[in-house]
Amino acid sequence: MKQCRLTLEANERSTLAPYALFSDASRGRAHHEAEPRYRTAFQRDRDRIVHSAAFRLLEYKTQVFVNDAGDYYRTRLTHTLEVAQIGRTLARALGANEDLVETICLAHDLGHPPFGHAGEDVLNHLMSGHGGFNHNHQSYRVVTKLERRYRNWAGLNLTRETLEGIAKHETNADRRAFSEIPQETGASVEAQIANISDELAYNAHDLDDGLQAGLIRPDQMAELGLWQQVVERVQWTGKALDDVSRHHIIRELVGLLVDDVLGESQRRLADLKPQSSMAVQLHTESIVSHSGAQLQQVAQLKDFLLHNMYRHFRIARMQTRAEHFIEALFASYVKQPLQLPDDYRAKLQDDSVYRVVADYIANLTDRSALREFQQLFDPITQP
Repeated sequence: MKQCRLTLEANERSTLAPYALFSDASRGRAHHEAEPRYRTAFQRDRDRIVHSAAFRLLEYKTQVFVNDAGDYYRTRLTHTLEVAQIGRTLARALGANEDLVETICLAHDLGHPPFGHAGEDVLNHLMSGHGGFNHNHQSYRVVTKLERRYRNWAGLNLTRETLEGIAKHETNADRRAFSEIPQETGASVEAQIANISDELAYNAHDLDDGLQAGLIRPDQMAELGLWQQVVERVQWTGKALDDVSRHHIIRELVGLLVDDVLGESQRRLADLKPQSSMAVQLHTESIVSHSGAQLQQVAQLKDFLLHNMYRHFRIARMQTRAEHFIEALFASYVKQPLQLPDDYRAKLQDDSVYRVVADYIANLTDRSALREFQQLFDPITQP
């Protein structure tokens, strides 16, 4: 039996919690379009993101390890897919709109530049005095302006709920950059789920990559509360950590964190008893959260990763290398914008040279940035 859009919308009304965002009540898009026959408005948004050029480029952008460090390690794309999987799990359990959560998760890193957080930090520094650079703001810019797939408008023409979720999914984000997004309300349940799914995924999976790469040893984590809980759960004896044991531990870590988020979020929802999405958005505290005890242990894990993995000399070398590439490319393009492709030079009519150069560099993958650097600065490489 065919499931038409009206049936899918009716299913949302009959199965989702009253505080969910419903696709049949969407506030629409900036540019009117006829609704699809077999997809809801949020499902159409998801599909547009998956088919975007920016989404495909995530395959060759760094999560922690630069693209040429090895084939096992996570990329921006695999991280994004893991965030979406965790987000869907949380959304189903909490009665939120799973399609909208997946959409926000899939879009949350579209604006990330090459070379991970090192790339973002150096671009932000280079853009100081010119509006700065933030990957969340850039993701919004990608879906509203930079993607060109339609004849009559720039961007992907996503629903206002998806755009607001992208803008507000980061708890402490500066929202003043999103002038068309309502500032008086907070994040929906769906955006909050996307935010905590992102944090949960990178904590657990960066730990996995660090162990796999040998940057972190199990004995270093003996004092971590989360590590103690997980190894007790899986009854790991502390002997050699083979691949199967490592996978088991990381899987249990994700499960433990998801269980905690669900328990605490359900408790907060029971206290608030929201009967609409707006009731959640007007609430002063996050609804989707870890418990107090687990928040402390998550902070402990993040601090451990900062000092033992992200500041490891191997990572520091990759980051310094990345900073060198981006600084050189930025200076060269700003000095002579004629080096930019035609479609980016055309943008100079509407934006400053600094913003156009930042847009261009943010769109590069690790390997395309390396190739551009070689073509510009290696006398042997042919342009």
